[in-house]
Amino acid sequence: MRFLWQKLGFYLVALWAALTLNFFLPRWMPGNPVDILVSKLAQRGEVTPATRHAIELLLGMDSSVPLWHQYIDYLQQIFRGDLGVSVAYFPTPVVDVIGQTLPWTVGLVGLSTLISFVIGVGLGTFAGWKRGSWIDNMVPSLTLLQSVPYFWLALVLLFLFGSVWQVFPLNGGYDIYTTSPGWTWDFVGSVIYYGTLPALTIVISSVGGWMLGMRNMMVSTLAEDYILTAEAKGLRPSRIRAVYAARNAVLPSVAGFAISLGFVVAGSVVTESVFSYPGIGSALLSSVNNADYALMQGIFLVITLSVLGANLLVDLLYTVIDPRTRARA
Repeated sequence: MRFLWQKLGFYLVALWAALTLNFFLPRWMPGNPVDILVSKLAQRGEVTPATRHAIELLLGMDSSVPLWHQYIDYLQQIFRGDLGVSVAYFPTPVVDVIGQTLPWTVGLVGLSTLISFVIGVGLGTFAGWKRGSWIDNMVPSLTLLQSVPYFWLALVLLFLFGSVWQVFPLNGGYDIYTTSPGWTWDFVGSVIYYGTLPALTIVISSVGGWMLGMRNMMVSTLAEDYILTAEAKGLRPSRIRAVYAARNAVLPSVAGFAISLGFVVAGSVVTESVFSYPGIGSALLSSVNNADYALMQGIFLVITLSVLGANLLVDLLYTVIDPRTRARA
């Protein structure tokens, strides 16, 4: 329990620091969301000073209120679950924008990250166990794909499979002409079909890193004395590989996977931009282009909570899979 309380205290301090940066960073950026929204309204008619002041109050950007008071109001609104109103999607609340885009990103990037982790760790385990085999010889090729610029790989796959061979659609998250959102087989099948090519891009670009890391850790672990002891006892090779070698070699990959899951919420701005995918990455890009402080702060808040939660989860998971951690705690 002492170890748990220490971790919770650390993450609470980290959360407060992240919330503080989340408040100040957008305000240090160039541009003013009030001016942007006023210019949009001015296209429909005259905007009076009273209307501008009402917009400032709505967006929490009242110039007559000191910055420290805005900061206190910002913290109070967060704990009430009020993230404000989006400028880019005005007058939709930020909570609704995040709620509409987050499932798309979690479904695409989350599943792709999980698939690439499982495939990479599995291949890396056998590559490290059978050094010099054909699986081990795949490592340089797959690692080379990781060094290719991600946007270039996405554009190449989109050109080949979407334009030349026309196997997959060029953009979107589902077929807007024949299906409508809902838990129907037609809609789910359309989502899977439209998300296959973006997911394939993520898996291809990331599986090499997981495989290389696991392979190197397997090689290092197999040189340990307890592996030699297990072999001397006459244990089955499959048991030595799974229980003694892979279980210890996978620990750094588990930590990296937890951090990757935390950043899943951030989405892949490049992927969603290239494939015009309706995820939270596209919403983040739109908020930056429109100086939408409220939406930026809301998305950054979700990213912060997911990263801190993932790190806390892996810290607790380490105490389960690595007894040495419990001994040090």
